[in-house]
Amino acid sequence: RQIAAVSTAVAQGNLSKKITADAQGEILQLKDTLNTMVDQLSMFADEVTRVAREVGTEGQLGGQARVRGVSGVWKDLTDNVNSMANNLTYQVRNIAEVTTAVANGNLTRKIDVNAQGEILALKTTINTMVDQLSSFASEVTRVAREVGSEGQLGGQARVEGAEGIWKRLTESVNELAGRLTTQVRAIAEVTTAVARGDLTRSIAVDAEGEIGELKDNINTMVSNLRDTTTANQEQDWLKSNLARISRLMQGHRDLMEVAKLIMSELTPLVSAHYGAFYLANPFGEHDLHLIAGYGARPGSHPRQRFATGEGIVGQAAMEGKGIMLRNVPARYLTVDTGLSTSTPAQIVVLPILFETQVLGVLELASFNQFSEVHHDFLTQLVETIGVTMNTIIANSRTEDLLTESQRLTTELQERSDELQRQQEELRRSNAELEDKAALLAKQNRAIEIQNFQIEQARRTLEERAEQLAVSSRYKSEFLANMSHELRTPLNSLLVLAKLLTENAEGNLTAQQVEFAKTIHGAGSALLQLINDILDLSKVEAGRMDVHPQQISLPKLVDYFEATFAPLAQDKGLSFAVEVDPSIPQELRTDEQRLQQVLRNLLSNAIKFTPKGEVRLRVIRAQPAVAFVDDTLRGADGILAFEVVDTGIGIAADKLEVIFEAFRQADGTTSRKYGGTGLGLSICREIARLLGGEIHVVSKVGEGSTFILYLPPSYGGPLASRDGGATAPNSSPRNPALVGVLEDPDDLPDIPLSDDLSLPPFSQGEGKPWKGEDPLTGAKILIVDDDIRNVFALTSVLERYGSTVVYAENGREGIEQLERNEDVALVLMDIMMPEMDGWATTSAIRRMPQFADLPIIALTAKVMRGDREKSIASGASDYVPKPVDVDRLLERLRGWLTRGKPATDSNEGV
Repeated sequence: RQIAAVSTAVAQGNLSKKITADAQGEILQLKDTLNTMVDQLSMFADEVTRVAREVGTEGQLGGQARVRGVSGVWKDLTDNVNSMANNLTYQVRNIAEVTTAVANGNLTRKIDVNAQGEILALKTTINTMVDQLSSFASEVTRVAREVGSEGQLGGQARVEGAEGIWKRLTESVNELAGRLTTQVRAIAEVTTAVARGDLTRSIAVDAEGEIGELKDNINTMVSNLRDTTTANQEQDWLKSNLARISRLMQGHRDLMEVAKLIMSELTPLVSAHYGAFYLANPFGEHDLHLIAGYGARPGSHPRQRFATGEGIVGQAAMEGKGIMLRNVPARYLTVDTGLSTSTPAQIVVLPILFETQVLGVLELASFNQFSEVHHDFLTQLVETIGVTMNTIIANSRTEDLLTESQRLTTELQERSDELQRQQEELRRSNAELEDKAALLAKQNRAIEIQNFQIEQARRTLEERAEQLAVSSRYKSEFLANMSHELRTPLNSLLVLAKLLTENAEGNLTAQQVEFAKTIHGAGSALLQLINDILDLSKVEAGRMDVHPQQISLPKLVDYFEATFAPLAQDKGLSFAVEVDPSIPQELRTDEQRLQQVLRNLLSNAIKFTPKGEVRLRVIRAQPAVAFVDDTLRGADGILAFEVVDTGIGIAADKLEVIFEAFRQADGTTSRKYGGTGLGLSICREIARLLGGEIHVVSKVGEGSTFILYLPPSYGGPLASRDGGATAPNSSPRNPALVGVLEDPDDLPDIPLSDDLSLPPFSQGEGKPWKGEDPLTGAKILIVDDDIRNVFALTSVLERYGSTVVYAENGREGIEQLERNEDVALVLMDIMMPEMDGWATTSAIRRMPQFADLPIIALTAKVMRGDREKSIASGASDYVPKPVDVDRLLERLRGWLTRGKPATDSNEGV
């Protein structure tokens, strides 16, 4: 049992029990063996416990278990424990050495002892830690060396694979380096800028501690330097500009010039945009007057005058100190430019003083606030201006006094010399007076005789002038009466000849009809002669009117081709019209006057060309044309109407006379070609009125070329009276042919017969009436004292079914109307005995039943104003004699159809 209890205790780890029971024999041997085993196990346990305590608890490595007398497995166990202790000792000591080296900053050591299991993992971990610490130390050392030793900012530590605290340490080091880089670079930038003179920079980077203090100190230093430099610059600017403006004002003697100089120099210098300089009047109330300005001038919108105490300007002058206006309200003062009108932000008004005397006031306005240095500058400058102005005023007064003194001295000397000369002259004059008195009496007598002779001559001139005026009136009246007397019989002649040429009843032979055409043609030629004389008188009086309008050039040349081609063909001539395609298709001029000139030139060309050709060319004028008038010389686009013929030509010595009135190249009584010689004279004057000239080139036996030069657009008549003709020295005008006659443009143009050399002047025959003819059955009253006209007009009207009532004068005409109230129209002659046509028309209009009766006035005395006077008396229309039958019938039909009062019609007026 005791052996079992000991065995059980040993098995349970209790080695304190032994077998104490007495035993013999093998039991004793077993007892001794078990007790020896227990002792050996107890010793082994003690040694192992000691080694474990020393190594595990006390940390004493190198301990060995020493169990004597053991063998076998116990010895193996003891050796294994000692081997384990040795291995653990070597491994721990190697780890301790490495960690101690790391702790001592030696990162070159590593754990090189052999290990297994967790010790191997620990070895690997510690070696990895050493490698990371070595890399971290190298990077930190590098960054520290670059930043601290080499001065290379911006470096960063790069530790591969760092985690945890090492990564945070790396980031902290990098953050430290980055902050230090930023701070040092900011400090360097500011100090570099300061070294270069740029005092606008400051250190704005965040910093703490000593770096923060350094930052604040540097910023304070820069601020102080900037303030000091700004103050020095402002003082330099103030003193230099004071000296400059003072230097500019030196030498001037005129206050106006000094004021303008100050405004032009001072206003932009202080960044102002408006300035005014007021000068105090040294006399009277000392009013302030504007004498110079910047952005303003005397006579414009700024106030021109201030009394002392009036307005801000006057108040500043009265108080003798400056006034500043801030927050200027809108429209108080505006600064104008070409693009805008703006209100300034600040206005300063400064009095200019010399001692206590106000010499003027300076006003400046700016879009910005004036700075302190500007205020100081203006305050000091007005003192300098006051001294300069006082000097100028004093110098001016001194000069005035000196000038006045010199003037008085000179005047006194001159008066003294003059007095001496007068005394000497007086002595000589006294001697001459007696001689002059006698001579004067003789001269007075001669003057009286001369005055009497002058008075007699003046009276003679007045009488002759009056006789000339009377003669001129008589001649004008004679020309008008002659026109009336010629037109009156001519009217009936043309009307009746027209009726005979028409041969409506067919009872005339061909030869009789030809006779009637010849009579009609001769009458038309006589009418044309009358019109030429009237045209000439109109031109001579300078009263021919021009009515420009836009006309078509193709239609114009077609008209001439249709008009003159048959005439040229009848005479066996070739006729052609050539138009340059480059000229404009329209021109602005008086179409009727242009036709009149070209008709005359073409008629002359056909008349004086026995064989060959006649051409009308319309081209641009050549640049080398020698125009007479300066207006045409510098004009562009001048048109040339050339009339070219192969006729007899004109001698060179006759080219100067063909443009004179009543003159021809062959003016003898035996000349071959007829004519009055008025055509070219009239053409020349009409060309001048149209703003053009007529040139002529001719050679005897080869032909002539007449060229009418006209501008494409009418711009008024030429100044020269010769119309640019070849013959500038035309004969004097006949003073008797004064424009007292009506415009011949209003006269009817009667067509000529085809066998005459002149083309027809009619502008178109009357169109046949469509429908019921209003003349049929109409009762028409003719009031005319010439029975020939009554007969002619009656013959025409009765052919169209009209009933004609006749009266020889105005009174009979009114009586006929009262007896025949169904009269549809009245033809009223103007020139009648007892009661003329105007009085008769007025009397008819006063009769209510005839207020709307159409009355057409007829007259052969075509005086200026007759048309207006006829219409004013109540006439519905106005037709001059001799009448064109077709036109007269057309107007009669028109009035019979309308039946309206005169104020409603404009036809023929």
